[in-house]
Amino acid sequence: MVSLDRIDVRILQELQQDSSLTNQELADRVGLSPSPCLRRVKALEDSGIVDRKVMLLKRSELGLKLTAFIQISMDRHTPDRFTVFEEQVNSFPEVRACNLVTGQNCDYLVEVVVEDMEKYHDFLLGKLTRIPGVSGVQSSFLLRSIKENTSLPLGHLL
Repeated sequence: MVSLDRIDVRILQELQQDSSLTNQELADRVGLSPSPCLRRVKALEDSGIVDRKVMLLKRSELGLKLTAFIQISMDRHTPDRFTVFEEQVNSFPEVRACNLVTGQNCDYLVEVVVEDMEKYHDFLLGKLTRIPGVSGVQSSFLLRSIKENTSLPLGHLL
């Protein structure tokens, strides 16, 4: 784990909220002058802490009105089965997240975003259930998002 001071943590908190901040805006928010702020950001990026910078889009404004959380069970727990599944799922643009889990009656939890139930049906039968090894699928659908956050908690670093 990389050693971070309070200013580094503050920089990361600010950038998690808005990575489009200019260096001057970021420097002002964390109480640094622009040059040291830029050096710290570069060092944080070089350290590997920063995975990537992205722009978050509103699903509903793009016609993506259906979110499904899918529990996937595999027929065999072998590395080759898991590798094939993960490679296939990674190629599907509808998949927002895929996690290998324990403690559930499934092997994977997958989040899928599509336009509507018809598109979900096409995705489920045309792609997901065609992956070798998928033996069970149970879907739940998002009614309303209560909290959706992309930021990681950093208070433990202070």
